[in-house]
Amino acid sequence: MDKNIFNNTEVAFSIKTDAELEKAYWLFKMIKNESLVKLGTGVTKFALKHHFPVEGLIKTTVFDHFCGGVTEKDTLPLVDKLYAKGVYSILDYSVEGAENDATFDATLQKNLELIDFAKNRPEIPFAVFKPTGMGRFAIYEKVSAGKNLSTEEQAEWDRIVARYDTLSKAAKEADVPLMIDAEETWMQKAADDLVEQMMEKYNTEKAIVFNTLQLYRKDRLPYLKELHKRAKDKGYKIGMKLVRGAYMEKERARAKELGYEDPICVDKKATDENYDATQAYMIENINDMAIYSGTHNENSAWYLTQLIDKHGLKKNDKRVWFGQLLGMSDHITFNLAKEAYNTSKYIPFGPVKDVMPYLIRRAEENTSVAGQTNRELELLSAERKRRKLHK
Repeated sequence: MDKNIFNNTEVAFSIKTDAELEKAYWLFKMIKNESLVKLGTGVTKFALKHHFPVEGLIKTTVFDHFCGGVTEKDTLPLVDKLYAKGVYSILDYSVEGAENDATFDATLQKNLELIDFAKNRPEIPFAVFKPTGMGRFAIYEKVSAGKNLSTEEQAEWDRIVARYDTLSKAAKEADVPLMIDAEETWMQKAADDLVEQMMEKYNTEKAIVFNTLQLYRKDRLPYLKELHKRAKDKGYKIGMKLVRGAYMEKERARAKELGYEDPICVDKKATDENYDATQAYMIENINDMAIYSGTHNENSAWYLTQLIDKHGLKKNDKRVWFGQLLGMSDHITFNLAKEAYNTSKYIPFGPVKDVMPYLIRRAEENTSVAGQTNRELELLSAERKRRKLHK
């Protein structure tokens, strides 16, 4: 496949009306301004905290661009529109907030409903949740550090384990693969160990439970290789979503403050190499695993297409998936889908005020990732020119 395919803006923005294209262009122009993003996120946090009526403004700007709606049913028109172009959808209940059992149980229930929602919809091939949607960060941190838990904490951890098991069992019964996101390094070991238990229990025939590797971490490919040995010994399949990572500044600051080795790759080049080496390892061992490559990097997406070809796999082999977030990198998603690769959009949804932490991260990520926003603007500008919308 020719790498220039990603420059095809007619395909990339084929589901956008002229008005939606103009709105996206305006939004990324705003996001490009770092000081404006800082001011905007600060004002938004303040306004929501003090119950100022800003939800309508948020909904018609960043929310409508990066999210699919307030409820899963709200997302269906978008899901259908994407599917008509060969793009699958992954519904992500992106509510973040209260750390108590009532909230965790409500999130568990919502995710069970989403598995059931996806069960008879081929256009929604995966379910997904965050570890901290199922339990308190501090408990994961304590378990990761190998500290003794009090009786109450042990009961709390047992409830977290039970929530994972309930979701994994439901995913297996519905035949809907379940992806579990990754978070900060100092809580991740507990989540990794727990997901591994679920893989051993439920991935006996194929990958149903997927963990996530953040490949800005230097240790993730060695971890995958060790996991692979254990999986072969015990007879289960590995499912992995690959991402670069979302907490770099926080990770580096904590390592410096506490005086331990920075867990993050030295630079972007090293991260890119780590990501692609992991893709290569997974495709070389595809009979033992399934890969979901969640990337906004054109080179990595193209490289995976080359690996698929090199190893004689079908473009639509169900063990190999590409994915991007809604509102970003449409030039990758839609052009890959047109070539018949398994390609999907992550579609966050939830009440506007509850998904604000997610939206703020997206705005900040687009501001901090070198070239990301410029590339979006370059492509949107090219399509505006093609449609003769530019002034």
